[in-house]
Amino acid sequence: MYDYSFHFNNEIFSSLVNDINIHIASLSEAQKSSALNDIFCCIDNTSLGNSDTEESIANFCDSTLLTSHNNNHVASVCVYPAFVATAKSKLASSNIKVASVAGAFPSGQLPLELKLREVEYALSHGADEIDFVVNRGNIISGKYDLLYKEIANAKEVCGQQVLLKVILETGELPSPQAIYAASRVVLDAGADFIKTSTGKISVGATPESVYIMLVALSDFAPKTQRNVGFKAAGGISTISDAMLYYFMTKKILKKEIINCQNFRLGTSRLTAQVHKLLTN
Repeated sequence: MYDYSFHFNNEIFSSLVNDINIHIASLSEAQKSSALNDIFCCIDNTSLGNSDTEESIANFCDSTLLTSHNNNHVASVCVYPAFVATAKSKLASSNIKVASVAGAFPSGQLPLELKLREVEYALSHGADEIDFVVNRGNIISGKYDLLYKEIANAKEVCGQQVLLKVILETGELPSPQAIYAASRVVLDAGADFIKTSTGKISVGATPESVYIMLVALSDFAPKTQRNVGFKAAGGISTISDAMLYYFMTKKILKKEIINCQNFRLGTSRLTAQVHKLLTN
């Protein structure tokens, strides 16, 4: 049922990244600004600190609002479930969504019933989007039926109006094949986005993991009428990272238009940098 074969060809991958870097270097200032504006509007501005408080999240939301420019703003703020209500209240006058991590973030190690209750809690307090972390043990042990069940149930709780972004934590998966197969299974199960990482381990998004997940998404997209997207997260702190992943998404998914419905960047450090470049 889950026979998703994949071979990582390093020559094809390296050639793609090289071509994209050459393209980025050739961009005019106007083209760079246009790409950065797209990137800015696709950011999930993230605060997932162990010492977050209602006050710190309120201040975080205030600072996020201040980065809006020319009627453009980040796609969402991403917080723990305990702070969804605070973020929702602070952002009520804006179009910025509130995303909540859920599913026993960052480990994913809770019984499914409790993971789903966490999703329900976040939604009941106003979350517009859910960033749900999978149990990586099911992927590593090849229990794709359990992985499918986990995501199908999470999507059922979310319903059609709430985006479900599924975090694979690719830095803990053993092979390109595992990343590809897991991506395909969670997409089959109803995920609206596939996401690289929690940002809570040493290996976050990498060009290799991004490439594999985008290939999986490209292979899946023709089989569905749903709008499905990709989110890179974990260690994304430079403009060059953002530009590379933006143009990889455009090229592999053959997208002329990149927006927050098909691309996201999860970051706690990049928002201010991009905003500064766009407003100077």
